[in-house]
Amino acid sequence: MDFFTADEHYFHKNIIKYCNRPFKNVDEMNKEIINRHNSVVGIHDTTYHAGDYTLIKDRRKIQEIINQLNGHHIFIKGSHDYWLNKNYRTKIEMTIKGQSLTINHYCMETWHKSHWNSWLLYGHSHGQWKTIGKKYDIGVDNNNFFPISFIEICSIMDKLPNNVNFIEK
Repeated sequence: MDFFTADEHYFHKNIIKYCNRPFKNVDEMNKEIINRHNSVVGIHDTTYHAGDYTLIKDRRKIQEIINQLNGHHIFIKGSHDYWLNKNYRTKIEMTIKGQSLTINHYCMETWHKSHWNSWLLYGHSHGQWKTIGKKYDIGVDNNNFFPISFIEICSIMDKLPNNVNFIEK
């Protein structure tokens, strides 16, 4: 199964106050996000992380977090992912079960195949950005600190209006 998430901000103590996260400290935040991840993601599942995974550069600490998370992980570079090289991918365009989607750290007005009602999954806005069309903020702040499954995304997108630039075939 495929899962999506963004903006975990592991080891980033200031994100707790910036986003009013309900954690006393970084250790509690890291532990709870890991626990919630593992409560829904299985060992054979894939999770797409759409940026701002962590603010730190210490690859040993980063790998310790990755090792605690269930499943396979695909990362997209966000604005705070200094641990990923500067040429690392900043978006993914893919198809799951016939549905075209783009995963990007930032919300966009148009994206690949948006005129055919493809979906955009994004982060960065921490649940504060209101959108029109087939777009959804997959960040942890918008999803009670859980990754969100493709099945849940399908249910959400079914209720959203068409993209502004949608052209009926």
